[in-house]
Amino acid sequence: MEPTCDFIRANLSGRTVRNVPVGTPVRDVCSDRQAESPLAVLGALVNNDVVSLSYPLEVDSDVDILTLADQHGWHIYRYSMSFLLSKAVSELYPAAKIYVEHSLGSGFYCNFQSNGAHGITPEQIEKLAAYMRELVAQDIPILRRKVIFSKALEYFEEHQQRDILNLLRFKNPPKIVLYKCGDFIDVSHGPLADSTGALSYFSLIPYAPGFVLQFPDRENPPDPAPFEPQPQLFQIYSEYKNWGRVLGVRTAGDLNEIIAENRIQDFIMIAEALHEKKLAKIADIISEQRDHVKWVLIAGPSSSGKTTFAKRLSVQLRVMGLRPVTISVDNYFVNRDDTPCGDDGEFDFEHIETIDLDLFNTHLKMLDEGKEVEVPVFNFSTGKREYHGETLRIEKGQMALIEGIHSLNPRLTAILPAEHKFRIYISALTQLNLDFSTRISTTDNRLIRRMVRDHQFRGHSALRTLRMWPSVRAGEKRWIFPFQAEADIAFNSALDYELAMLKPRVEPLLAEIKPYDPEYATARRMQDFLSGFISAPADYVPAKSILREFLGQSSFRY
Repeated sequence: MEPTCDFIRANLSGRTVRNVPVGTPVRDVCSDRQAESPLAVLGALVNNDVVSLSYPLEVDSDVDILTLADQHGWHIYRYSMSFLLSKAVSELYPAAKIYVEHSLGSGFYCNFQSNGAHGITPEQIEKLAAYMRELVAQDIPILRRKVIFSKALEYFEEHQQRDILNLLRFKNPPKIVLYKCGDFIDVSHGPLADSTGALSYFSLIPYAPGFVLQFPDRENPPDPAPFEPQPQLFQIYSEYKNWGRVLGVRTAGDLNEIIAENRIQDFIMIAEALHEKKLAKIADIISEQRDHVKWVLIAGPSSSGKTTFAKRLSVQLRVMGLRPVTISVDNYFVNRDDTPCGDDGEFDFEHIETIDLDLFNTHLKMLDEGKEVEVPVFNFSTGKREYHGETLRIEKGQMALIEGIHSLNPRLTAILPAEHKFRIYISALTQLNLDFSTRISTTDNRLIRRMVRDHQFRGHSALRTLRMWPSVRAGEKRWIFPFQAEADIAFNSALDYELAMLKPRVEPLLAEIKPYDPEYATARRMQDFLSGFISAPADYVPAKSILREFLGQSSFRY
C-alpha cells in the first residue's frame, strides 16, 4: 500500500519498513525491538535526532533504538538517573537540596544540603538508594509535557527553584518542555527514559561529604563500573565549586545575570587572576625543587590548553630565575609510513608509538647528562623527520618543559631518573551547571574549544572535528587518563565565563551540520545546552588567556 497524507513510512533500524499513521509515538514503532533487546530501550534516533519514546512521528522517518550500549542512549540514561535522584530526594527529604556537581570516574559526584549544612550520612545514602529502587520497581511513567511559559514560571516560583528560574529568565519560548513523574516535575534538558523501570542499573557510593551516583560500565553494560577514587581531581573540582559558591556563580543563569548587568569584565579579571595565582604557585613548587628537578612534563587531553599553559608556566619559571627550554615531542614522530594503525586499518595518531621512543629517550639521556644533541624537525607535509642542524643543550640551572598528550606515560621518558621529573596534569574541569541537577560535561566543553580552534586555525569544519572526536576520545581513554594519577600536581584550565565567549563562534559551525549527517544528534545536543547561555564579546579576554589558544589573538606564538 502506498503511503497517503495520513500515513508515513517508518524505517526501523534499516530492516523493517512500516506505514504508520501520522503522530504515531516512537514507542509503538519500536515495540518489537524492545522485546528483542536485553537492555531497556531508552529513546531513539529519528532522522539522526535523539528523541524520547513518546515523540510523535510526523514525517517519513529512519528510526534506530537507543540503549545503554549507544553513546546517545548513555546520555539519556545519565539525564534520567539525575531526574530520578532529584525526585527521590524531593520526596524522601523535602527540606533538602541535591546538587549534581561533576563527573567522578564513571559516576556523578552529588552534594546534599539539609538545614543549610552540606553533608549526608551513610544511613541517609542507604535509605535514599533503597527508595530509588522502590521507584524503579513501581515502573512509574515519566511523561513529557509542554506548558505555556507563564505556567512553568509559576510552578518553579512556587517550589522556589531559583536555579531554573534564573535559567528561564534569559529565555522567552512560548512553550516549555517539562518532564513529570508522579507529582515531581523538572524542566527538560533533553530526552528522558519512558519510565522509572528502565533505570535499574546504579549504585550510591558514600564519598564524603557527599556521594557518587555510579553508573554501569559504559563499555560493558549493564555490568556495574568499579568505583575508582580520584582524590586529586576531586580536590580541584571541590576547590572550584567552592570558588563558584563564594562568587555566586554556580549555574549558567548566574553567568547570564553577570553578562546582562555588564559585570562580565570584572568577572573575567577575577577568573584570569585565579589562573595566574595557580600558575605562580606551581612555579613556586617547582622552584623549591630546582636542586633535583630538571624535567617538567605536562600532559592532558585534547583542547585542555596544554600549549598556552606551558608558555605561561615558562614565564613564571623565568621570574624564579630559571631558564626553561621547551622540547617538542611532535618533532620525534616516526615517519608517516611507520605510524601504527588501529583496528580499522587507519593510522592511529593517538598511539604512543607514533613517537620514536628509542631516539627520544637517547636524546633525553644525553641532555640530562649535559651533552648536546641535534634535534630533528618533523615535516608534516612530507610525513618525514628531517635534520636542519638545530642543536640543543641544557645548561646547568636550566629546566626543560615537555608538553604533549603522552608526557605522563612512563614509556615516553623511561630513561630519565624519576627524581629529575616533575609531572603536571591539565584538564578543563568546568564547575558550572545548567541548573543544580544538570551538569555541563567537561568533554563537551573541550569539544567546543576544539571545534572553534580547528575552524580558526586548521580550516576544519565542525563536522570534520566531530567525526574525528570518537578516535580522539578513544586515544584519551587509552593513553592519557590511565596516567593522570602519576601527576605531582594538577591544573584546571576551565574558565567559568568561556562558554559565553565560545557560543557565538561555535553556533554557526554547528548549524552547518544537517539532519542527514550522523553527527547531527551530537550537534543538536550541544546547540540545546548552549541555548542556556547568552553570548558575550571576547574583547575583555586577556591576550595571554588560555582561551586565546582557541579564540585567536593570543600574545603567544604557536
